[in-house]
Amino acid sequence: MNTTRPQARVLSGKGLAGLVQEQARDRIRALGADSVRPVLAVVVATSDQSTHWYVRSIERAAERVGIDCRILDLGQEATQESLVSVLRDLSVEPSVSGIILQTPLPGAVRAEDLVGLIAPEKDIDGANPLSLGRLAVGQPAFAPATARAVVELLDHYEVPVAGKNVAVVGRSAVVGKPLSLLLLEKDATVTICHSKSGDLARYTRAADVVVVAAGRTGLLTGSHVSPGSVVVDVGTNVLADGSLVGDVDEASVMGVAAALSPVPGGVGSVTTALLLLHTAEAAGLQARIPLMAASSVRN
Repeated sequence: MNTTRPQARVLSGKGLAGLVQEQARDRIRALGADSVRPVLAVVVATSDQSTHWYVRSIERAAERVGIDCRILDLGQEATQESLVSVLRDLSVEPSVSGIILQTPLPGAVRAEDLVGLIAPEKDIDGANPLSLGRLAVGQPAFAPATARAVVELLDHYEVPVAGKNVAVVGRSAVVGKPLSLLLLEKDATVTICHSKSGDLARYTRAADVVVVAAGRTGLLTGSHVSPGSVVVDVGTNVLADGSLVGDVDEASVMGVAAALSPVPGGVGSVTTALLLLHTAEAAGLQARIPLMAASSVRN
């Protein structure tokens, strides 16, 4: 008798990313009929090569869908004052549709002191605390793209969350907190786990869906999840050899969970596509051109 447990289904984000990009193209074509071309401004202030690689990937993806992507590289010597000035100018510049303040920033500069300068209507990655506040009370706002990417991935693969127990590992303002709000809107019962939660497995084994966004390689193992659960890995950790891995010990979890998103090729690809879609939506709102409501991307 063969008692080997089947391997988990792989929740690839590549197909969904393509659908999101096509939706962005459709909206940009509609805007073009009214002579509106979306412009995405990305502010960079670091010499970190992985960051520059990521920004270039956004630029290439933007060009493919018809968005004018402007990279404002202030260099690793950028000051708080120079960043304040740039963000203020971009927020009032009529031609700019969306703004991203890319991290990391120079050591003396705190992102939390700057993100409030991004106009909410241009805050396509949900960085301004006003955006998070609006999400909390159910008002229209751009959610952080990574948080929304998790929800879209679950929707795409028809993973139910209404009435289900979902454990979110990580409480950052970029993923954990906004994701919890988005899941609550979909009627999930959400538990947020963090470094002070104690026995992590106590919470994750009780969950139907586990989302890990803690930035710790191999944090979640097969012993942390229950058979049949769905695991979404949001972690992005660079190893010494330059390879990218998530927060999940994939080898052990694959033999227990029913489904697992890969790293790379999972949430990350959807995140980039959603930044483009948010930019198109922001351009339409600023031009007061009616577009389709910002809802889940359908198959």
